[in-house]
Amino acid sequence: METHLDRHIAAKILKQVDDGFGEQIEFTRELIRYPSQRGHEHTAQDFVFNSLRDRGYKMDRWSIDIDEIREHPGFSPVTVNYDNAVNVIGTHHPRSEQGKSLILNGHIDVVPAGPVELWNQSPYDPVIEDDWLFGRGSADMKAGLTANIFALDALRHLGYLPASTVYIQSVTEEECTGNGSLACLARGYRADAAVIPEPEDDKLVRANVGVIWFKVHCRGLAAHVREAGTGANAIEASFHLIEALKKLEIKWNADKHNYPYFGDVDKPININIGKIHGGDWASSVPSWCTIDARASIYPGIDPRAAAKEIEACLAEASRSNAFLEKNPPDVEYNGFFAQGYVLEEGSEAEQILGRAHATSFGKSLESFVTPGYLDGRVFVLYDDCPALVYGPISKDIHGVNECVSLASVKRITGTIALFIAQWCGLEKI
Repeated sequence: METHLDRHIAAKILKQVDDGFGEQIEFTRELIRYPSQRGHEHTAQDFVFNSLRDRGYKMDRWSIDIDEIREHPGFSPVTVNYDNAVNVIGTHHPRSEQGKSLILNGHIDVVPAGPVELWNQSPYDPVIEDDWLFGRGSADMKAGLTANIFALDALRHLGYLPASTVYIQSVTEEECTGNGSLACLARGYRADAAVIPEPEDDKLVRANVGVIWFKVHCRGLAAHVREAGTGANAIEASFHLIEALKKLEIKWNADKHNYPYFGDVDKPININIGKIHGGDWASSVPSWCTIDARASIYPGIDPRAAAKEIEACLAEASRSNAFLEKNPPDVEYNGFFAQGYVLEEGSEAEQILGRAHATSFGKSLESFVTPGYLDGRVFVLYDDCPALVYGPISKDIHGVNECVSLASVKRITGTIALFIAQWCGLEKI
């Protein structure tokens, strides 16, 4: 076992990552070709399962069982079937447990591509232009998930394996609940640290908001359009409620200086109206409308308390509308109900990551705050495990023409391989 990683071995590791990078790119492209949106992740997970099994890892694959996590404080409510919500884990056990254990976590699920005609190419037909690999999920986060696998491959090709237990987790539900990583924790997968290569611009996430998903169901009064004045337009009423939610967003953002690390963030809190649908006929006053929204909350805020404030905001807005006052909207929680987290500074894991990053990139590791959801909260809040969310440069994640920098991915893979070598230790094959 290598207790200290000397420069010679570090250089060999980075050279091996470079030598294997062509194969790593092709693996990532193949993974992108699976349109692993919610409910359709299982085919991509088949690919990951077979790839890890062929590498000799001990395999575990299961569909998330709601009953195993429903009472957990980190659980987020769901309204969909979980039969195809499949998690895959490959486990490496050393001959003798010497170093510190590690989870290499990544999510397989991707968000919808949107109108295909807006893309420069098919979102699931990955192409490379200059340094950029394009495709839905290329950055968020199939390049990172692949980096975890190929970081270990690089060590193996040099004749080394980690000298401690390593779990390679390919999880689902990160884009809507976080229940995938939570299910891994509930199943007993724990380690001394976790690395999650989300697209974070070559930086480490220091703090992360929590997220709530909710629907607002507005009722109206149907009428023929010729008698529109006798009805109540549910779609138009929803505009009044959206305006109230945006005022709540302003209020919450004004509190940012009360939360560590968020004071310098331009707009940490976003209440996003992600979807609106309603009505039945162009010549009828609509009697129904549903808003799908996503709200972020500061670390330390209980989602239940934030939900009550959202409901109070909508109730107050309804009282200033003649129809809504007598027909207030209903609020339904249908996804994320997650707390944010802060990664405490100075842990041994962070120090080792910093050294590995400096070796791979030739510069110091920076940290920052992100207003997006991350599964790191599962490890930090519920297992007291340092979660190092750290990954490559990207553009347009969740947007049109999503892409990831290949040069960045290669250096991130090198960092992960060096981190494994130092955190877990190495044993000869």
